[in-house]
Amino acid sequence: MKRRVVVTGMGAITPIGNTLEDMWAGVKAGRCGIDFITQFDTSHFKVKIAAEVKNANIEERMDKRAAKRMDRFSQFAIIAAKEAYIQSELENAEIDRNRFGVQVSSGIGGLATIEREHSKALEKGFDRISPFFVPMNIVNLAAGNVAIELGARGMCSCVVTACAGGTNAIGDAFRHIRDGYAEIMMAGGAEASITPIGIGGFSALRALCESNQPARASIPFDKERSGFVMGEGAGMMVLEEYEHAKARGAKILAEIVGYGATCDAHHMTAPSPDGAGAAAAIKQAVSDAGIQPQQIGYINAHGTSTPLNDSIETTAVKSAFGEHAAKLAVSSTKAMTGHMLGASGAVEAVITAKAVGEGYLPATINYCTPDPECDLDIVPNKGRASEFEYAMSNSLGFGGHNASIIFRKY
Repeated sequence: MKRRVVVTGMGAITPIGNTLEDMWAGVKAGRCGIDFITQFDTSHFKVKIAAEVKNANIEERMDKRAAKRMDRFSQFAIIAAKEAYIQSELENAEIDRNRFGVQVSSGIGGLATIEREHSKALEKGFDRISPFFVPMNIVNLAAGNVAIELGARGMCSCVVTACAGGTNAIGDAFRHIRDGYAEIMMAGGAEASITPIGIGGFSALRALCESNQPARASIPFDKERSGFVMGEGAGMMVLEEYEHAKARGAKILAEIVGYGATCDAHHMTAPSPDGAGAAAAIKQAVSDAGIQPQQIGYINAHGTSTPLNDSIETTAVKSAFGEHAAKLAVSSTKAMTGHMLGASGAVEAVITAKAVGEGYLPATINYCTPDPECDLDIVPNKGRASEFEYAMSNSLGFGGHNASIIFRKY
């Protein structure tokens, strides 16, 4: 018999709030976290805006010495994980730490560290590279550092599936508990790629919006959308086996009930035009949850604000839900946070769990021009109260990766 899995803690550090509650207040206020880049000089860049984490105060929220030996993406992971850990009241709980695992995704890892140390090497010689260069930049070290910080001695892994990574990490952690391999998992994603080569690379790919107007840059499902806006941050969840959580008197925030993962096997960066892969992941998640499609009341869409993604995701939702698609609320919170790559699915999972828990539909802000190819109820500009039992979060990544997870109101 498959075991039930619940959420007992959440944490976030994002462009619209540096804690879970600040971020959720930002979601409800329709706050836009996009502004002009401050982390480097953009004079010679076409793209000058991004969704940066602001006033992070890193060294006030974690050990200063440890922070200096971590890239920004790992720092974000630690901060969000500690918040989730504290909320779950695991700090002083008697638990079997060999049955406490970690699954944290990142799409790119320590890009800022790679750039900095490469520049130093060219200037001063390759023997002058920091001895912390490798452990600061490799992608799995967000997961490793979280495990060290929390004393989690179970499976510690890092799924790297580009923009689907955060959702895959939570889905894989869900299965790990449900199938009996652990009682507790810290799961999520972290990213910090607002760097010269990060912005330059995605700009060269023609994936980023070049409008440089913060309020009209990340505009999912809007006919005038022209590319995504790079974001950064982290989202984390404590997932726990239901009976284990009940036995220790944990407060249950939501239940995770379904997960689907597929691949388009179509193109390196473009989604399959018919949306079949994304639709299959959605159907898998619904089947896995043992529910009917019409029981889903809200979808936090991948909704990147790129011309291809938003229309194809609309097609996928229609394919998976049939007539029910017209009754579904399908919004993209990337209009507020930008696209956090490997952290996006994790942060959006946290938002989705909050949405189903509180009965609130987050808005797709800064929406102006309807697109006939994106004709779902995208909750334009203003969020609204609505009671629903099940909510889904979708993520689609370069390489054709598709992932969907479903939360149930507890």
